Amino acid sequence: MLKRVLMLALVSILSASCMAQQHPGAEEFAARAAEEYGLDPAEVTALLEGARFKQSIVDAMTRPAEGKDWHEYRPIFLTEKRIDGGVEFWRENEALINQASDRFGVDPEYIVSIIGVETFYGRITGRYRVLDALTTLSFYYPSEIRDRSGFFSKELMNFLVLGQKEGLPLDQVEGSYAGAMGLGQFMPSSYLEYAVDMDGDGRRDLWNSLADVIGSVANYLHRHGWQAEQPVTSRARVAEGADMERVSRSKLKPELTLAELAEAGFTPVDDIASDTPAAVTRLVEEDGDSFWVTFKNFYVITRYNRSPLYAMAVHDLADAIAQAHGE
Repeated sequence: MLKRVLMLALVSILSASCMAQQHPGAEEFAARAAEEYGLDPAEVTALLEGARFKQSIVDAMTRPAEGKDWHEYRPIFLTEKRIDGGVEFWRENEALINQASDRFGVDPEYIVSIIGVETFYGRITGRYRVLDALTTLSFYYPSEIRDRSGFFSKELMNFLVLGQKEGLPLDQVEGSYAGAMGLGQFMPSSYLEYAVDMDGDGRRDLWNSLADVIGSVANYLHRHGWQAEQPVTSRARVAEGADMERVSRSKLKPELTLAELAEAGFTPVDDIASDTPAAVTRLVEEDGDSFWVTFKNFYVITRYNRSPLYAMAVHDLADAIAQAHGE
């Protein structure tokens, strides 16, 4: 009997040892968590030992949807199901959406569209443990092209802080392969900074409280400078000999007026005041490139996701939902 007890104890110890995973740099991370945020280093270490490296997460990071051309990207989000789902979501939550729109000064269709693009109105919120995702990307993702491990290390730290503040079970929370959470897919830093308790229950719950979800998305756009009832983008007329150095897929902050862009050869097809700040971007269509004048609100959407494809999808979906909702 004693021999059997010792054998079971040994098996238990070996099993626990096998389950614990040592990640490169984890000790330094735990020490920094204690020094900078007052977290218990032993608890941080234990939590990280329970995190698992996932090759599928690294693989997913290397082939994001935003790497597609516009004519391939747009059909992912501009579907009848997503438009109809947006109309249904808006009608079912009209009071909350109007409340958030009025409080934060954000057009309601864009609140709906963000949630639609991010999670199909809550149907697809991600099945990766956020702990696994952020640990994998913090300690195993120094890409040869672009090292983003520092960014994800900060997000992992914010995730630990968020767990303490919001009482989240950190070893159970699920989200995207990049560590985004809830119906609005907030990264931990965004959750800490922009999530709001709109239902007034003392918690910011981006999974189960539609009031908090809707309010938080609206607040995110508001805090980044959304201008209600102002233009987002307009197709550009391109003059012969236009200055193509003005066109960018990454520098989308409006820094020139429409009058200055007109001198460079780009004018919007819509009638917009010539002193309006704007930028120019290009999208790859199936039959060639299209050019777009973009405004402050387009730039604000890219604070959610830096890709102009994402911002254009949000805009087009918002426009389609608004038209269908008004019918």
